[in-house]
Amino acid sequence: MLVHPQFDPVAVQFGPVAIHWYGLMYLVAFVQILLLGRWCIKHRPWTGWDAKMLDDVLFYGVIGTILGGRLGYVLFYKPAEYLANPLDILKVWEGGMSFHGGFLGVILALALFARRHQLRWLAVTDFIAPLVPLGLAAGRLGNFINGELWGRATDLPWGMVFPQAQDAIARHPSQLYQLAGEGLALFAILWLYSRKPRPVGAVSAVFLIGYGGFRFLAEFAREPDAFLGLLGLGLSMGQWLSLPMVVIGVVMLRWAQRQPASART
Repeated sequence: MLVHPQFDPVAVQFGPVAIHWYGLMYLVAFVQILLLGRWCIKHRPWTGWDAKMLDDVLFYGVIGTILGGRLGYVLFYKPAEYLANPLDILKVWEGGMSFHGGFLGVILALALFARRHQLRWLAVTDFIAPLVPLGLAAGRLGNFINGELWGRATDLPWGMVFPQAQDAIARHPSQLYQLAGEGLALFAILWLYSRKPRPVGAVSAVFLIGYGGFRFLAEFAREPDAFLGLLGLGLSMGQWLSLPMVVIGVVMLRWAQRQPASART
């Protein structure tokens, strides 16, 4: 039976200033988007992007991720608690970020970016989608380092005890499952799919289907939030939020494939 290594969550400390591994994972996520985006600009000229546009969209994306992630956590997971203590919404250092909230925040931010640059919104999301999964993988690695968001009980050989769970139960290292699925596997799928021009909206649709599907499956191994438990049909909040992504993605992909050949990104 494996035991979580109990990494120090603080990566570097300068006097009273502490830099946490989880915060560094956000930095890694944004830097890799910048690097991969510059590669795409150079090797995929049909996208029509340039370095200035990439820098600009990254700024929009950072704001959308942070605001959407925090507000999504507040609204999806603990609305009553934060309604009673609204100032606690600002205490992001105490944790509490939602991918689905961050996703909605980024979608809105990219819509504003598209309007400013007079671009098609889906053309923007098509360019950004393949750059995102490795950032998601970095976030799941941060979760694993922190020993948080552990999995459900298991008797598999790689089951791991997470002391933060305050029990001695071997659990799925579900953070690593998500790193592999919605991070590495989704990146490979999107990177290969987007290596040639596709109908507008198609790459974004594959992202929705892929992330929603991988997240839905991983949630079967992930321990539900203690304050929510399992919801209707025995599904977790993460699964209920992922299902619409898959449905919308399938509909969008069918729509994209019916577009004329000239409408490609």
